[in-house]
Amino acid sequence: MNDILKALDAVLEQRKQAAPDSSYVSGLYHKGLNKILEKVGEETTEMLIAAKDAERSGQMDDLIYETADVWFHTLVALHQMGLSSDDVLKELARRFDLSGLVEKANRSK
Repeated sequence: MNDILKALDAVLEQRKQAAPDSSYVSGLYHKGLNKILEKVGEETTEMLIAAKDAERSGQMDDLIYETADVWFHTLVALHQMGLSSDDVLKELARRFDLSGLVEKANRSK
């Protein structure tokens, strides 16, 4: 799975240099962080609705699809800020053996 993230990171970095009319992502980068964050919010709302629908129906396809959209647009936002999936993976690794309650308590200090 890490290979998919690395490949996606590479494509997202390439799109930062491309003309805005050459790809969807290049267009988002050209429009700036606010537009990218708007898409993250829109996709998150769609994912939440899909989760509620999946809970009732038992059908998970839309939830997976919308979650992929959230992850994708979040990666676009990270790249806009000079970050990548690796930065998030490192943070998740740091938290791996840390109790969620301890981690939360440490944030409030």
